[in-house]
Amino acid sequence: MRADRLVAVLLLMQTRGRVTAAELAAELQVSVATARRDLEALAAAGVPVYPQPGRGGGWSLVGGARTDLSGLTAAEARALFLLLGPAAAVSTEARAALRKLLGALPRTFRADAEAATDATMIDPVRWGERDRPRPATVDLLQTAVIHRRKVRLTYGGHGREPAERLVDPWGLIDKDDIWYLLAGTDRGRRTFRVDRIIQAEPTDQSAGRPDDFVLAAAWQEVVDEIEQRRSRTWATVLIPERFVPILRDQFGRHCHTDGEPDHGRVRVRLAAPTPLDIARHLAGWGALIEVIEPRSVRDELGRIGAELVGGRTGGHTA
Repeated sequence: MRADRLVAVLLLMQTRGRVTAAELAAELQVSVATARRDLEALAAAGVPVYPQPGRGGGWSLVGGARTDLSGLTAAEARALFLLLGPAAAVSTEARAALRKLLGALPRTFRADAEAATDATMIDPVRWGERDRPRPATVDLLQTAVIHRRKVRLTYGGHGREPAERLVDPWGLIDKDDIWYLLAGTDRGRRTFRVDRIIQAEPTDQSAGRPDDFVLAAAWQEVVDEIEQRRSRTWATVLIPERFVPILRDQFGRHCHTDGEPDHGRVRVRLAAPTPLDIARHLAGWGALIEVIEPRSVRDELGRIGAELVGGRTGGHTA
């Protein structure tokens, strides 16, 4: 995972003082281009990592060889832990490394750095969404989480008119490039998709958060609730084995192969909230896919086919 590599890069730079992209690539077993991108990502995030061109050059952390991070400013420390903090949710090694980095910070910076570490987490499991660019609102929301400030949102939920809400931002989740905000509202905890936030305005009002709040645990509760809704209907289909990755891209974790391939085709189990949701995904596959069960999904496919034929016929006779 990239966040784990970034932690390793920082630790190596602390130890050696100056490294080249080639040295990092050999140490981390990645390409030189990947190592260079990691260094550039740290620099772009505001971490004081600087390239030094010329013979004997390379990349240095805060101006030279160091055994601690005492040269970081408060803003640089916050940028570092915002960038690396999400790794702690999915990697024991990254969590241990972050504890070491945190201990090396000046004491006055640690509270903000800890808040930055807890502000964001990564959930790498896909829900069948395509990759999307990081919303610009993420940075504003991260700052609000760290400084415990309420945010006024204009939110356009799926199929709903935009509404204004004053929320207490608790944490952000990056679920394979789809961002979510967990926040407290006057109706309790709510989850907002960041790409549906039309406008976000920070306020000077202090935001509350439960004393026992843990972002990873709260997000798991949200995931469990959503998974229950998304998997109310299961279907079994037959499809050529080479197309299974495409189905996985469509259905995410709700796509499971069932048994060994038979004459080049494999049984796959799919789930969605309703038979119609499954049928809509499968309608474009035509004869490449065979729905074994349930009957309700086959009926929905038949209805969609009839509507398409009826639409085409109407178009030709008009």
